[in-house]
Amino acid sequence: MSLPVMTFDERYRAISARDTRFDGQFVTAVRSTGIYCRPSCPARTPKPENVTFYPTSAAAHEAGYRACKRCLPEAAPGSPEWNVRGDVAARAMRLIAAGIVEREGVPGLAARLGYSSRHLTRLLTAELGAGPLALARAHRAHSARMLLVGTDMPISEVAFSAGFTSIRQCNDTIREVFGMTPGDLRARRPRDAAGHDPVPGVIDLLLPHRPPLDAAGVFAWMAARALPGVESAGERSFARHLRMPGGPAWFEVARDERHRLRLRARVTRLGDLAPLVATARRLFDLDADPVAIDEALSAEPALAPLVARTPGIRVPGAADPHEMLIRAMVGQQITVVAARSALTALVEALGERVGDTTGPADAAAPAATPDSGILFPTMAAIAEHGASVLRGPAARIRAITGAAAALAAGELVLTVGDDAAAQRAALLAMPGIGPWTADYVRMRVLGDPDVLLPGDVAVRAGAAATGLPADPAGLAAWAERTAPWRSYLTAHLWRSAPAKRTPRSSAAAAAALTKEPS
Repeated sequence: MSLPVMTFDERYRAISARDTRFDGQFVTAVRSTGIYCRPSCPARTPKPENVTFYPTSAAAHEAGYRACKRCLPEAAPGSPEWNVRGDVAARAMRLIAAGIVEREGVPGLAARLGYSSRHLTRLLTAELGAGPLALARAHRAHSARMLLVGTDMPISEVAFSAGFTSIRQCNDTIREVFGMTPGDLRARRPRDAAGHDPVPGVIDLLLPHRPPLDAAGVFAWMAARALPGVESAGERSFARHLRMPGGPAWFEVARDERHRLRLRARVTRLGDLAPLVATARRLFDLDADPVAIDEALSAEPALAPLVARTPGIRVPGAADPHEMLIRAMVGQQITVVAARSALTALVEALGERVGDTTGPADAAAPAATPDSGILFPTMAAIAEHGASVLRGPAARIRAITGAAAALAAGELVLTVGDDAAAQRAALLAMPGIGPWTADYVRMRVLGDPDVLLPGDVAVRAGAAATGLPADPAGLAAWAERTAPWRSYLTAHLWRSAPAKRTPRSSAAAAAALTKEPS
């Protein structure tokens, strides 16, 4: 699955119009100046004969160009193409953003994708204009720029947080990519970039995204499912504790008074910061192209009112793939409220407390603050002790603990870089996992934009309320016309499902969608 490839003329029209929609989707290299820009760069539009378009900044840099100091193309949102596409290049880009090259090197990245390092380098160079090392280097440069502009971290800490192995390597890369020293780059930051309610040890960053953004809808979704101690959510914020490779981490995404999304984060190991930012972006679907999605869906008369009511709808991602599978399995065929209760019991019994643990052992779950909280249970803990905590049919409990055991042993692999078809087949091969769960996990973990859940009760209720076929076969057939955006169709139908009259808050209203997934 892929989007239509833009022609040279289409890209040139985009840069002539300084269309911000295409920022992050390609870069414009100008031979006469030796720089590359984002499409919306305010500089004078170069002559067509001087222009070369590249799919990534890494490709432009490999071709000998440096980043524009005026528009800073590295500050653009990520490309939605890496979620829309399911090929090796897209999977590689998701894994690079998750920090795989920093932790496992190019051989580790290649092994996860099923290729040799040499063949993967050939594939990515042919497809993206740069090999995995250059792509990872560009990602590190982006992370360093983000930290230099958005925080007061010392440059030495910035280097290691961004994934560089030395301060010198960081300095050299920034000079090559941006034509500036780290100090020069930091001096260009907005005055309020690091002045938002500082908390000792907490990093504060802006999260760029393409408008419109239905942030209220994502926050309501999170609030309806938040597990006490692990997560906390309100109308304008969501925070949680998360297990990262270097140790426990905490982050909060909140909407400020200027309607911007801010990320505050605390990590145990500085090298986990860039992958944590990528996780937060996936969780809020911030690399989506809402204009393209809304235009495609609103072209269908039945959907136009839904899009007008909720422009920029997002499909929430997953903070942790393993956790997402367990949450989906627990939530099968029960209400959101019931699933939340079951998962809360699981967390309280088997989760690991972090931060301030001075309270009594049987104290209520701590709030998900930077200083205290709970980590979702490990797969090993669920496999070993889940049966004594979970309630319900014995077959379901065996399926959940069996999946946890398979994940803990590495027999079942679930990552953001999986091949979609292979992931679905692997999940369906597990006892107790059916098409709904496999497809829901694919939607949330991979960010696949083209997943429909026609058997989902809330989806069918939303379809009926919208005037679409409400039977699974009929809805699936009708929805084919909305490809490759069926995940966003699903989100609109969830939103359109009639809510019960009893809820008294937006979070409760979201939870009232009786069969909506956890």
